[in-house]
Amino acid sequence: MTLIKSISGFRGTIGGKVADNLTPPDIVGFAAGYGQWIKENWKKENYKIVVGRDARISGSMVSQLVCSTLSAMGIDVIDLGLSTTPTVEMMVPYLVADGGIILTASHNPKQWNALKLLNNKGEFISASDGEALLKIVESSNFDFSDVDSLGKYSKYDSAIELHIERILELPYVDVNAIKERDFTVVVDAVNSTGGIAIPLLLEKLGVNFHKLYCEPNGDFPHNPEPLKEHLGDLSAMVVSKKADFGITVDPDVDRLALVNEDGSMFGEEYTLVAVADYVLELNPSDTVSNMSSTRALADVTQKYGRNYHASAVGEVNVVEKMKEVGAKIGGEGNGGIILPELHYGRDALVGIAIFLTLLAKRDMSCKELRDSYPSYFMSKTKIELTPELDVDGILEKIALHYKDQKVSTIDGVKIDFEKGWIHLRKSNTEPIIRIYTEAQSQELADKMGQEMQQLVKTIS
Repeated sequence: MTLIKSISGFRGTIGGKVADNLTPPDIVGFAAGYGQWIKENWKKENYKIVVGRDARISGSMVSQLVCSTLSAMGIDVIDLGLSTTPTVEMMVPYLVADGGIILTASHNPKQWNALKLLNNKGEFISASDGEALLKIVESSNFDFSDVDSLGKYSKYDSAIELHIERILELPYVDVNAIKERDFTVVVDAVNSTGGIAIPLLLEKLGVNFHKLYCEPNGDFPHNPEPLKEHLGDLSAMVVSKKADFGITVDPDVDRLALVNEDGSMFGEEYTLVAVADYVLELNPSDTVSNMSSTRALADVTQKYGRNYHASAVGEVNVVEKMKEVGAKIGGEGNGGIILPELHYGRDALVGIAIFLTLLAKRDMSCKELRDSYPSYFMSKTKIELTPELDVDGILEKIALHYKDQKVSTIDGVKIDFEKGWIHLRKSNTEPIIRIYTEAQSQELADKMGQEMQQLVKTIS
Protein backbone atom coordinates (compact mmCIF):
# COMPACT_ATOMS: atom_id res chain seq x y z
CA MET A 1 0.00 0.00 0.00
CA THR A 2 1.26 3.47 -0.83
CA LEU A 3 0.97 7.18 -0.02
CA ILE A 4 2.64 9.75 -2.27
CA LYS A 5 2.88 13.41 -1.24
CA SER A 6 4.15 15.65 -4.01
CA ILE A 7 3.96 19.21 -5.30
CA SER A 8 1.22 18.12 -7.72
CA GLY A 9 -1.12 16.68 -5.07
CA PHE A 10 -1.68 13.75 -2.73
CA ARG A 11 -2.21 10.21 -3.96
CA GLY A 12 -2.48 6.87 -2.28
CA THR A 13 -4.24 3.57 -1.78
CA ILE A 14 -7.39 3.39 0.35
CA GLY A 15 -7.20 1.59 3.71
CA GLY A 16 -4.30 0.56 5.93
CA LYS A 17 -2.22 2.59 8.35
CA VAL A 18 -2.25 6.36 8.80
CA ALA A 19 0.65 8.09 7.00
CA ASP A 20 1.32 4.94 4.97
CA ASN A 21 -1.89 5.04 2.90
CA LEU A 22 -4.67 7.44 1.94
CA THR A 23 -6.66 7.07 5.17
CA PRO A 24 -9.34 9.45 6.54
CA PRO A 25 -6.87 11.31 8.83
CA ASP A 26 -4.51 11.77 5.86
CA ILE A 27 -7.35 13.03 3.64
CA VAL A 28 -8.45 15.52 6.31
CA GLY A 29 -4.86 16.71 6.80
CA PHE A 30 -4.30 17.24 3.08
CA ALA A 31 -7.60 19.07 2.62
CA ALA A 32 -6.90 21.26 5.66
CA GLY A 33 -3.42 22.04 4.35
CA TYR A 34 -4.85 23.11 1.01
CA GLY A 35 -7.51 25.22 2.72
CA GLN A 36 -4.86 26.87 4.91
CA TRP A 37 -2.74 27.57 1.82
CA ILE A 38 -5.72 29.20 0.09
CA LYS A 39 -6.41 31.41 3.12
CA GLU A 40 -2.77 32.44 3.53
CA ASN A 41 -2.48 33.25 -0.17
CA TRP A 42 -5.57 35.40 -0.54
CA LYS A 43 -6.13 36.83 2.94
CA LYS A 44 -9.69 38.00 2.43
CA GLU A 45 -13.05 37.64 4.12
CA ASN A 46 -14.79 34.87 2.15
CA TYR A 47 -13.35 31.86 0.36
CA LYS A 48 -14.82 29.45 -2.17
CA ILE A 49 -13.48 26.11 -3.50
CA VAL A 50 -14.92 23.84 -6.20
CA VAL A 51 -14.78 20.07 -5.64
CA GLY A 52 -15.51 17.32 -8.16
CA ARG A 53 -14.72 13.62 -8.42
CA ASP A 54 -14.52 10.67 -10.76
CA ALA A 55 -16.62 7.54 -10.14
CA ARG A 56 -14.18 5.59 -7.98
CA ILE A 57 -15.71 3.41 -5.29
CA SER A 58 -13.95 5.49 -2.62
CA GLY A 59 -14.96 8.79 -4.22
CA SER A 60 -18.03 9.55 -2.13
CA MET A 61 -16.20 8.85 1.13
CA VAL A 62 -13.20 10.98 0.15
CA SER A 63 -15.44 13.79 -1.09
CA GLN A 64 -17.40 13.95 2.17
CA LEU A 65 -14.17 14.20 4.17
CA VAL A 66 -12.73 16.90 1.91
CA CYS A 67 -15.88 19.01 1.74
CA SER A 68 -16.47 18.82 5.50
CA THR A 69 -12.86 19.75 6.25
CA LEU A 70 -12.97 22.80 4.00
CA SER A 71 -16.27 23.85 5.56
CA ALA A 72 -14.68 23.48 9.01
CA MET A 73 -12.04 25.96 7.90
CA GLY A 74 -14.69 28.55 7.01
CA ILE A 75 -14.44 27.93 3.27
CA ASP A 76 -17.55 27.69 1.09
CA VAL A 77 -17.67 24.50 -0.97
CA ILE A 78 -19.36 24.06 -4.35
CA ASP A 79 -19.65 20.32 -4.96
CA LEU A 80 -19.94 19.27 -8.61
CA GLY A 81 -20.36 15.64 -7.59
CA LEU A 82 -19.54 13.15 -10.36
CA SER A 83 -17.57 15.22 -12.85
CA THR A 84 -14.42 15.26 -14.97
CA THR A 85 -11.04 16.85 -14.38
CA PRO A 86 -11.40 19.33 -17.26
CA THR A 87 -14.92 20.24 -16.10
CA VAL A 88 -13.66 21.12 -12.61
CA GLU A 89 -10.83 23.14 -14.15
CA MET A 90 -13.30 25.17 -16.20
CA MET A 91 -15.73 25.69 -13.34
CA VAL A 92 -13.19 27.27 -10.96
CA PRO A 93 -12.92 30.56 -12.92
CA TYR A 94 -16.55 30.34 -14.08
CA LEU A 95 -17.74 30.29 -10.46
CA VAL A 96 -15.07 32.84 -9.42
CA ALA A 97 -13.66 30.37 -6.91
CA ASP A 98 -10.32 30.59 -5.13
CA GLY A 99 -9.30 27.08 -6.12
CA GLY A 100 -10.45 23.57 -6.85
CA ILE A 101 -9.87 19.98 -5.82
CA ILE A 102 -10.36 17.04 -8.17
CA LEU A 103 -10.73 13.70 -6.44
CA THR A 104 -9.26 11.22 -8.88
CA ALA A 105 -6.23 8.99 -9.23
CA SER A 106 -6.38 9.33 -13.02
CA HIS A 107 -5.25 6.09 -14.66
CA ASN A 108 -4.38 4.28 -11.41
CA PRO A 109 -6.40 1.14 -10.45
CA LYS A 110 -9.53 1.30 -8.29
CA GLN A 111 -7.76 0.98 -4.91
CA TRP A 112 -6.14 4.38 -5.51
CA ASN A 113 -7.53 7.87 -5.04
CA ALA A 114 -6.02 11.34 -4.92
CA LEU A 115 -6.50 15.04 -4.34
CA LYS A 116 -5.43 17.02 -7.43
CA LEU A 117 -5.13 20.69 -6.60
CA LEU A 118 -5.99 23.77 -8.66
CA ASN A 119 -5.34 27.50 -8.29
CA ASN A 120 -7.92 30.24 -8.85
CA LYS A 121 -7.41 30.02 -12.64
CA GLY A 122 -8.47 26.38 -12.65
CA GLU A 123 -4.90 25.30 -13.43
CA PHE A 124 -2.73 22.89 -11.48
CA ILE A 125 -0.74 24.65 -8.79
CA SER A 126 2.88 25.50 -9.57
CA ALA A 127 5.92 23.72 -8.16
CA SER A 128 6.65 26.61 -5.78
CA ASP A 129 3.04 26.67 -4.58
CA GLY A 130 3.14 22.92 -4.13
CA GLU A 131 6.27 23.16 -2.00
CA ALA A 132 4.66 25.84 0.19
CA LEU A 133 1.55 23.69 0.59
CA LEU A 134 3.59 20.64 1.55
CA LYS A 135 5.24 22.63 4.35
CA ILE A 136 1.83 23.62 5.69
CA VAL A 137 0.66 20.00 5.60
CA GLU A 138 3.79 18.81 7.42
CA SER A 139 3.42 21.54 10.08
CA SER A 140 -0.28 20.72 10.73
CA ASN A 141 -0.69 24.41 11.57
CA PHE A 142 -4.33 24.68 10.51
CA ASP A 143 -6.74 27.42 11.51
CA PHE A 144 -10.28 26.04 11.85
CA SER A 145 -13.32 28.30 12.16
CA ASP A 146 -15.73 28.75 15.06
CA VAL A 147 -19.30 27.56 14.80
CA ASP A 148 -20.61 30.90 13.50
CA SER A 149 -18.05 31.04 10.67
CA LEU A 150 -18.29 27.58 9.10
CA GLY A 151 -18.25 27.48 5.31
CA LYS A 152 -21.45 26.86 3.34
CA TYR A 153 -21.89 23.70 1.30
CA SER A 154 -23.81 23.71 -1.99
CA LYS A 155 -24.19 21.48 -5.05
CA TYR A 156 -23.88 22.44 -8.72
CA ASP A 157 -25.39 19.78 -10.97
CA SER A 158 -25.06 21.17 -14.51
CA ALA A 159 -21.28 21.66 -14.84
CA ILE A 160 -20.76 18.98 -17.50
CA GLU A 161 -23.58 20.43 -19.62
CA LEU A 162 -21.98 23.89 -19.39
CA HIS A 163 -18.61 22.39 -20.35
CA ILE A 164 -20.16 20.80 -23.46
CA GLU A 165 -21.90 24.06 -24.43
CA ARG A 166 -18.55 25.85 -24.35
CA ILE A 167 -17.00 23.17 -26.58
CA LEU A 168 -19.78 23.48 -29.16
CA GLU A 169 -19.12 27.24 -29.40
CA LEU A 170 -15.49 26.76 -30.47
CA PRO A 171 -14.51 27.68 -34.05
CA TYR A 172 -12.78 24.30 -34.39
CA VAL A 173 -16.03 22.35 -33.88
CA ASP A 174 -18.37 22.06 -36.87
CA VAL A 175 -21.55 20.39 -35.63
CA ASN A 176 -23.24 20.38 -39.06
CA ALA A 177 -20.27 18.71 -40.74
CA ILE A 178 -20.21 16.04 -38.05
CA LYS A 179 -23.94 15.39 -38.32
CA GLU A 180 -23.71 15.06 -42.11
CA ARG A 181 -21.15 12.28 -41.80
CA ASP A 182 -23.56 10.25 -39.63
CA PHE A 183 -20.74 8.70 -37.61
CA THR A 184 -21.17 5.62 -35.44
CA VAL A 185 -18.68 5.12 -32.62
CA VAL A 186 -18.12 2.83 -29.62
CA VAL A 187 -17.38 4.42 -26.23
CA ASP A 188 -15.38 2.69 -23.46
CA ALA A 189 -15.52 4.96 -20.39
CA VAL A 190 -14.04 2.38 -17.98
CA ASN A 191 -17.19 2.72 -15.81
CA SER A 192 -16.33 6.24 -14.69
CA THR A 193 -17.56 9.74 -15.43
CA GLY A 194 -16.75 9.59 -19.12
CA GLY A 195 -19.86 7.41 -19.23
CA ILE A 196 -21.84 10.50 -18.27
CA ALA A 197 -20.03 13.19 -20.26
CA ILE A 198 -19.20 11.51 -23.57
CA PRO A 199 -22.75 10.34 -24.44
CA LEU A 200 -24.03 13.86 -23.66
CA LEU A 201 -21.43 15.34 -26.01
CA LEU A 202 -22.08 12.82 -28.79
CA GLU A 203 -25.84 13.42 -28.63
CA LYS A 204 -25.24 17.15 -29.16
CA LEU A 205 -22.97 16.36 -32.11
CA GLY A 206 -25.47 13.99 -33.75
CA VAL A 207 -23.16 10.97 -33.46
CA ASN A 208 -24.55 7.44 -33.10
CA PHE A 209 -22.86 5.47 -30.36
CA HIS A 210 -22.67 2.13 -28.59
CA LYS A 211 -21.80 2.10 -24.89
CA LEU A 212 -19.13 -0.20 -23.47
CA TYR A 213 -18.39 0.10 -19.74
CA CYS A 214 -20.21 3.41 -19.38
CA GLU A 215 -21.89 2.80 -16.00
CA PRO A 216 -20.25 5.30 -13.56
CA ASN A 217 -19.93 2.89 -10.64
CA GLY A 218 -16.13 2.84 -10.27
CA ASP A 219 -15.89 -0.89 -10.96
CA PHE A 220 -13.16 -0.68 -13.60
CA PRO A 221 -13.58 -3.67 -15.97
CA HIS A 222 -9.95 -3.49 -17.07
CA ASN A 223 -6.81 -1.54 -16.24
CA PRO A 224 -8.03 2.07 -16.62
CA GLU A 225 -4.94 3.36 -18.42
CA PRO A 226 -6.00 3.71 -22.11
CA LEU A 227 -3.25 1.54 -23.62
CA LYS A 228 -3.48 -1.05 -26.41
CA GLU A 229 -3.13 -4.04 -24.08
CA HIS A 230 -6.20 -2.91 -22.11
CA LEU A 231 -8.50 -2.21 -25.04
CA GLY A 232 -9.22 -5.62 -26.55
CA ASP A 233 -12.94 -5.43 -25.79
CA LEU A 234 -13.23 -1.99 -27.39
CA SER A 235 -11.36 -3.09 -30.53
CA ALA A 236 -13.58 -6.15 -30.90
CA MET A 237 -16.78 -4.15 -30.48
CA VAL A 238 -15.69 -1.51 -33.00
CA VAL A 239 -15.27 -4.26 -35.59
CA SER A 240 -18.43 -6.19 -34.67
CA LYS A 241 -20.61 -3.05 -34.74
CA LYS A 242 -18.95 -1.81 -37.96
CA ALA A 243 -18.29 1.48 -36.20
CA ASP A 244 -16.28 4.34 -37.71
CA PHE A 245 -13.94 4.29 -34.72
CA GLY A 246 -13.73 3.70 -30.96
CA ILE A 247 -13.28 6.20 -28.14
CA THR A 248 -11.78 5.53 -24.73
CA VAL A 249 -10.80 7.78 -21.85
CA ASP A 250 -9.26 7.40 -18.42
CA PRO A 251 -11.44 7.66 -15.28
CA ASP A 252 -11.23 11.47 -14.99
CA VAL A 253 -11.60 12.12 -18.74
CA ASP A 254 -8.45 14.15 -19.41
CA ARG A 255 -6.83 11.52 -21.65
CA LEU A 256 -8.25 10.40 -25.01
CA ALA A 257 -7.31 7.35 -27.06
CA LEU A 258 -8.90 6.17 -30.31
CA VAL A 259 -9.32 2.86 -32.12
CA ASN A 260 -9.49 2.62 -35.92
CA GLU A 261 -12.44 1.04 -37.74
CA ASP A 262 -10.47 -2.19 -38.25
CA GLY A 263 -9.78 -2.53 -34.51
CA SER A 264 -6.18 -1.30 -34.73
CA MET A 265 -4.93 1.48 -32.50
CA PHE A 266 -4.96 5.05 -33.77
CA GLY A 267 -2.44 5.52 -30.98
CA GLU A 268 -2.81 7.78 -27.94
CA GLU A 269 0.33 9.63 -29.06
CA TYR A 270 -1.46 10.56 -32.29
CA THR A 271 -4.57 11.99 -30.62
CA LEU A 272 -2.75 15.28 -30.05
CA VAL A 273 -1.11 15.10 -33.48
CA ALA A 274 -4.47 14.86 -35.27
CA VAL A 275 -6.20 17.54 -33.19
CA ALA A 276 -3.21 19.87 -33.59
CA ASP A 277 -3.27 19.30 -37.35
CA TYR A 278 -6.78 20.73 -37.57
CA VAL A 279 -6.24 23.59 -35.09
CA LEU A 280 -3.05 24.68 -36.87
CA GLU A 281 -4.81 24.55 -40.22
CA LEU A 282 -7.21 27.24 -38.97
CA ASN A 283 -4.90 29.04 -36.56
CA PRO A 284 -1.15 28.43 -37.12
CA SER A 285 1.04 28.74 -34.03
CA ASP A 286 3.91 27.08 -32.25
CA THR A 287 3.06 23.87 -30.38
CA VAL A 288 4.18 22.26 -27.13
CA SER A 289 4.20 18.74 -25.75
CA ASN A 290 6.27 17.06 -23.07
CA MET A 291 9.61 15.37 -23.62
CA SER A 292 8.06 11.90 -23.69
CA SER A 293 5.75 12.68 -26.62
CA THR A 294 6.09 11.66 -30.25
CA ARG A 295 8.15 13.56 -32.83
CA ALA A 296 5.13 13.48 -35.13
CA LEU A 297 3.79 16.67 -33.49
CA ALA A 298 6.97 18.49 -34.48
CA ASP A 299 6.55 17.22 -38.06
CA VAL A 300 2.96 18.48 -38.27
CA THR A 301 3.89 21.82 -36.70
CA GLN A 302 6.67 22.36 -39.24
CA LYS A 303 4.17 21.64 -42.04
CA TYR A 304 2.47 24.90 -41.06
CA GLY A 305 5.75 26.82 -40.82
CA ARG A 306 5.80 27.03 -37.03
CA ASN A 307 8.07 25.71 -34.27
CA TYR A 308 7.65 22.84 -31.85
CA HIS A 309 8.80 23.07 -28.21
CA ALA A 310 9.30 20.32 -25.60
CA SER A 311 8.64 20.82 -21.90
CA ALA A 312 9.32 18.74 -18.83
CA VAL A 313 6.69 16.07 -18.17
CA GLY A 314 3.67 17.30 -16.24
CA GLU A 315 0.66 19.32 -17.28
CA VAL A 316 1.77 22.38 -15.34
CA ASN A 317 5.08 22.40 -17.26
CA VAL A 318 3.35 22.05 -20.62
CA VAL A 319 0.99 24.92 -19.76
CA GLU A 320 3.87 27.15 -18.66
CA LYS A 321 5.71 26.56 -21.92
CA MET A 322 2.53 27.08 -23.98
CA LYS A 323 2.01 30.47 -22.37
CA GLU A 324 5.66 31.34 -22.93
CA VAL A 325 5.61 30.63 -26.68
CA GLY A 326 1.98 31.56 -27.38
CA ALA A 327 0.94 28.05 -28.46
CA LYS A 328 -2.70 27.71 -29.55
CA ILE A 329 -2.60 23.94 -29.11
CA GLY A 330 -0.47 21.59 -27.03
CA GLY A 331 -0.67 18.76 -24.57
CA GLU A 332 0.88 15.46 -23.66
CA GLY A 333 1.44 12.37 -25.75
CA ASN A 334 -0.68 10.29 -23.39
CA GLY A 335 -3.77 11.56 -25.20
CA GLY A 336 -4.01 14.88 -23.37
CA ILE A 337 -5.27 17.84 -25.45
CA ILE A 338 -4.79 21.39 -24.15
CA LEU A 339 -6.69 24.10 -26.03
CA PRO A 340 -6.19 27.52 -24.37
CA GLU A 341 -9.30 28.98 -26.04
CA LEU A 342 -11.30 26.65 -23.81
CA HIS A 343 -9.01 26.33 -20.77
CA TYR A 344 -5.42 25.46 -19.85
CA GLY A 345 -5.94 21.81 -19.01
CA ARG A 346 -5.99 18.40 -20.71
CA ASP A 347 -9.47 17.73 -22.01
CA ALA A 348 -10.67 14.54 -23.71
CA LEU A 349 -14.09 16.04 -24.48
CA VAL A 350 -12.74 18.88 -26.61
CA GLY A 351 -10.40 16.36 -28.24
CA ILE A 352 -13.36 14.21 -29.28
CA ALA A 353 -15.26 17.16 -30.78
CA ILE A 354 -12.29 18.47 -32.78
CA PHE A 355 -11.29 14.99 -33.95
CA LEU A 356 -14.80 14.36 -35.25
CA THR A 357 -14.71 17.69 -37.09
CA LEU A 358 -11.34 16.85 -38.64
CA LEU A 359 -12.52 13.42 -39.76
CA ALA A 360 -15.71 14.89 -41.24
CA LYS A 361 -13.88 17.69 -43.08
CA ARG A 362 -11.17 15.44 -44.49
CA ASP A 363 -13.77 12.87 -45.59
CA MET A 364 -11.43 10.04 -44.59
CA SER A 365 -11.71 6.93 -42.48
CA CYS A 366 -9.99 6.88 -39.11
CA LYS A 367 -7.32 4.48 -40.38
CA GLU A 368 -6.71 6.60 -43.50
CA LEU A 369 -6.21 9.66 -41.31
CA ARG A 370 -3.74 7.84 -39.07
CA ASP A 371 -1.80 6.58 -42.09
CA SER A 372 -1.50 10.15 -43.40
CA TYR A 373 0.82 11.09 -40.52
CA PRO A 374 4.53 10.26 -40.13
CA SER A 375 4.90 6.87 -38.49
CA TYR A 376 6.82 6.57 -35.26
CA PHE A 377 6.50 3.73 -32.79
CA MET A 378 6.75 4.04 -29.05
CA SER A 379 7.46 1.63 -26.24
CA LYS A 380 6.63 2.41 -22.62
CA THR A 381 8.13 0.31 -19.86
CA LYS A 382 8.90 0.84 -16.19
CA ILE A 383 11.09 -0.30 -13.33
CA GLU A 384 9.57 -0.72 -9.87
CA LEU A 385 11.43 1.27 -7.24
CA THR A 386 12.75 -0.31 -4.06
CA PRO A 387 14.16 1.58 -1.05
CA GLU A 388 17.75 0.69 -1.87
CA LEU A 389 17.66 2.14 -5.39
CA ASP A 390 19.43 5.52 -5.79
CA VAL A 391 17.34 6.97 -8.62
CA ASP A 392 19.30 10.21 -9.00
CA GLY A 393 22.54 8.27 -9.08
CA ILE A 394 21.17 5.91 -11.72
CA LEU A 395 20.08 8.80 -13.94
CA GLU A 396 23.48 10.49 -13.60
CA LYS A 397 25.21 7.27 -14.67
CA ILE A 398 22.86 6.92 -17.67
CA ALA A 399 23.61 10.51 -18.77
CA LEU A 400 27.34 9.82 -18.48
CA HIS A 401 27.00 6.56 -20.41
CA TYR A 402 25.49 8.45 -23.37
CA LYS A 403 27.67 11.56 -23.11
CA ASP A 404 28.54 11.38 -26.82
CA GLN A 405 24.84 11.70 -27.80
CA LYS A 406 22.44 14.63 -27.48
CA VAL A 407 21.40 14.42 -23.82
CA SER A 408 18.88 16.54 -21.90
CA THR A 409 18.55 16.46 -18.11
CA ILE A 410 15.65 18.95 -17.83
CA ASP A 411 13.41 16.11 -16.68
CA GLY A 412 15.21 12.89 -15.85
CA VAL A 413 17.44 11.92 -18.78
CA LYS A 414 16.49 12.05 -22.47
CA ILE A 415 18.85 10.77 -25.15
CA ASP A 416 18.11 11.86 -28.72
CA PHE A 417 19.38 9.77 -31.61
CA GLU A 418 19.04 10.51 -35.32
CA LYS A 419 16.09 8.14 -35.74
CA GLY A 420 14.68 7.87 -32.23
CA TRP A 421 15.01 8.72 -28.56
CA ILE A 422 14.97 7.28 -25.03
CA HIS A 423 13.58 9.09 -21.99
CA LEU A 424 13.93 7.96 -18.37
CA ARG A 425 12.30 9.75 -15.46
CA LYS A 426 11.00 9.09 -11.99
CA SER A 427 7.20 9.07 -11.94
CA ASN A 428 5.36 11.77 -9.96
CA THR A 429 2.39 9.48 -9.36
CA GLU A 430 3.81 5.98 -8.84
CA PRO A 431 6.96 4.47 -7.21
CA ILE A 432 8.54 3.64 -10.57
CA ILE A 433 11.08 4.82 -13.13
CA ARG A 434 9.34 5.28 -16.47
CA ILE A 435 11.25 4.39 -19.64
CA TYR A 436 9.90 5.75 -22.93
CA THR A 437 11.44 4.99 -26.30
CA GLU A 438 10.49 6.00 -29.83
CA ALA A 439 11.82 4.69 -33.13
CA GLN A 440 10.77 4.09 -36.73
CA SER A 441 9.64 0.51 -36.01
CA GLN A 442 7.92 -1.10 -33.03
CA GLU A 443 10.57 -3.80 -32.88
CA LEU A 444 13.34 -1.24 -32.52
CA ALA A 445 11.44 0.83 -29.94
CA ASP A 446 10.79 -2.31 -27.87
CA LYS A 447 14.41 -3.38 -28.17
CA MET A 448 15.65 0.04 -27.05
CA GLY A 449 13.39 -0.13 -24.00
CA GLN A 450 14.49 -3.64 -23.06
CA GLU A 451 18.16 -2.72 -23.44
CA MET A 452 17.68 0.34 -21.24
CA GLN A 453 15.94 -1.75 -18.57
CA GLN A 454 18.93 -4.08 -18.58
CA LEU A 455 21.40 -1.17 -18.43
CA VAL A 456 19.59 0.33 -15.42
CA LYS A 457 19.71 -3.02 -13.61
CA THR A 458 23.40 -3.36 -14.42
CA ILE A 459 24.47 0.04 -13.10
CA SER A 460 22.10 0.23 -10.09
